[in-house]
Amino acid sequence: MPLTIDAHQHFWRLDQPRPFDYAWLDAPKLAPIRRDFLPEHLEPHLQAAGVDRCVFVQTQHHLEENRWALELADRHEFIAGVVGWVDLADDDCEEQVLRFSEHPKFVGVRHITQDEPDDDFIVRPDVLRGLRVLEKHGVPFDLLFYVKHLRHVPALASQLPELPMVIDHLAKPRIKDHATDDWLPHFKAAAAFPNVYCKLSGMITEADWRRWTADDLKPYVQTALSSFGPGRLMFGSDWPVCELAGSYERVHQALVEALGPLSETERTMIFGDTARCFYALPVQVP
Repeated sequence: MPLTIDAHQHFWRLDQPRPFDYAWLDAPKLAPIRRDFLPEHLEPHLQAAGVDRCVFVQTQHHLEENRWALELADRHEFIAGVVGWVDLADDDCEEQVLRFSEHPKFVGVRHITQDEPDDDFIVRPDVLRGLRVLEKHGVPFDLLFYVKHLRHVPALASQLPELPMVIDHLAKPRIKDHATDDWLPHFKAAAAFPNVYCKLSGMITEADWRRWTADDLKPYVQTALSSFGPGRLMFGSDWPVCELAGSYERVHQALVEALGPLSETERTMIFGDTARCFYALPVQVP
């Protein structure tokens, strides 16, 4: 049987010393997830959903989280990879990339672009220089965008044609409002570039937290499927953030329902092979 892989989840421990900063969890609406979430908390959910491996994705703009997450990955075989952080705008960027790339489970980089006050942050010359470092060394990049940032994808993909990039959470369309008008044209334009992929993740927290159903997700999932195809789509739980609106198991099942009938090959791609190939995960296929 092929490996099933969750391409997007997080860990945090609130008593971490500086420079870890979890102040973003102080927002009242995030109170349900303001507690520790560690591998021992995730593993039962993976087993219940039939997921074999996972990919940790950064939450901190600090190199220390890379070290911590890689230590966790060393202790837990089911953590197949770590998408960490490097300072793309720093003159030291290449040294950081090379240092962490020595670890086989350091498989990608993300920056929390959605929180940058400058909507054009990702196309700044100094940031583009850092992205070229990733391209040079074959390190994939996660695009944590809002819909308003999608307009930058064609420029990024054109200037960095050898850099594998993946859009996290479909760029957070307004699922609660059942809206696609501001998202659809830019999303399809991004999908036109073969080095751009998409994670089917983070959707239930963009829907109505209390009343969402798989049918609410279906138009967005089907658009992604027709635009990217299964070879450029990957399942991600966004655990534990998803716990705000639904359990890990419910997220997994909702995506199965929203995707509808698939061939075995298509399902294997979305639920494992795409992530394994995109991140070059150091896992053995049974």
